Amino acid sequence: MRYQSTTGLVADQIEELVARIWQIVQCRKEQVWPPTVGLYRAVTLTLVYVRQNLNQAAVSDLFGVSQPTVSRVYRGILPLIGEALCLHVPDLEEAIRGRLVLVDGTDVPTGNRAGHEDNYSGKRRRAGLNIQVAADTEGGLLGISTPLCGSMHDRKAFTESGWEDLLVETSFIGDPAYQGTRAITPRKKPKGGELSAADKKNNKTISSLRSAVERCIAHLKNWKILATGYRGRLAELSNIIRIVTALEFYRLGW
Repeated sequence: MRYQSTTGLVADQIEELVARIWQIVQCRKEQVWPPTVGLYRAVTLTLVYVRQNLNQAAVSDLFGVSQPTVSRVYRGILPLIGEALCLHVPDLEEAIRGRLVLVDGTDVPTGNRAGHEDNYSGKRRRAGLNIQVAADTEGGLLGISTPLCGSMHDRKAFTESGWEDLLVETSFIGDPAYQGTRAITPRKKPKGGELSAADKKNNKTISSLRSAVERCIAHLKNWKILATGYRGRLAELSNIIRIVTALEFYRLGW
């Protein structure tokens, strides 16, 4: 198996992750994966599931186990991955210190679900959760906000997530959706007028810098469970986003 392209992690990272999970479960009586699967295969199965967002029947075919076994392994191993990697998630206040920060919003698709109409975004024309992403000018991930309902505008989500207060003393760049905050944003063309040559040059510079956060989001969404539509219980999604964020920081070597 080509570990990095299939699971998102190189072989050495998987082995270290397995060792950490083994240490965690040593003091617990219940084994959350079937003995016939083994811990290493259980971790690999879970990584493939969240990286590729395949349906459980497809994963069961890949690993030669039943679909109920895939479900049991995934639900047991994913929280252990979160425990093993929790220290890899940096404190955002520390991560942004002394940096020029790039901020953008993106959604995690959920599909239309009865009773969750507030997750539907008219802008994106689909239902999902809104997350705010912070990156450095090289495209490195710095932090992800608490998920909010998908219908929320990025400007409001930025405030509701607590990031507006957190970045009050930090220079940061955003797209026009963040106008009204302290963000450095492109200047809009005045009604009935044109931007000056200086404004156009400034907007081009801002857009060039902002491309890094878009690359960051693209790398994050290589964990397809955040990109191609989550099929499981909606109540679990916020926790899954938190764990996948930890996996991305671990992949990047934080």
